[in-house]
Amino acid sequence: MHIGLIGGIGVAATVVYYQRLTAAAAARGVARLELTIVHGEIQELIRNNLADRREQQAQTFLPLVTRLNDAGCDCIALSSLGAHFCLDELVALSPLPIVSAVAPLDAYFVEQGIKRIGLLGTRVVMRTRLYGQLARTRAIALDDEIEILGQTYQDVAVAGTCSNEQRERFLDAGRRMIAAGADAIVLAGTDLNLAFDGQSPGYPVIDALDVHVALLADLAAGRKILGDIS
Repeated sequence: MHIGLIGGIGVAATVVYYQRLTAAAAARGVARLELTIVHGEIQELIRNNLADRREQQAQTFLPLVTRLNDAGCDCIALSSLGAHFCLDELVALSPLPIVSAVAPLDAYFVEQGIKRIGLLGTRVVMRTRLYGQLARTRAIALDDEIEILGQTYQDVAVAGTCSNEQRERFLDAGRRMIAAGADAIVLAGTDLNLAFDGQSPGYPVIDALDVHVALLADLAAGRKILGDIS
């Protein structure tokens, strides 16, 4: 299975996808991972995301999808949960199947016995509770702080680094959502590893990136087929 990855949105997220996907594929016995990465433009994605220009962003992604198709990829994935705001529009245009990072999460939470999650990520991800795609899991966010948390996440994603102050803002937000009844905090932004990796926040943390990577690695190893997840 030749996987195509739209990266660059942002760069740090692309790096961690590459690191974790190669490790997960190797752990599954994949001798040679077939992977092609193309580079998207994060600033354009941010502008379209904030303005809810879904069709425009899908059209922006289309040349990258075409490039991956020409490279022989069997499927593609977006290295950004924020980029999934235009997933339906992109699916309608894409010549290749798109492996969603959002769709597998609800089933994963149920398997883990998690009934209520706290969300950290982009403004849209938090405001829409993961695009409204959670059918069996309740999601909460700090609604009064979505703007500041969303801007902080955006700053981290663009810079590819996380300051101590930014890290503490995310960690504290997680603590307060746990106090409000969340069973775990979900990192629903692929750059949040910059804030949480190596930390011991004192509460359960699930990185949505890892759930997506596990699915992509299963596809690469032939443990799952595209028809199983469509």
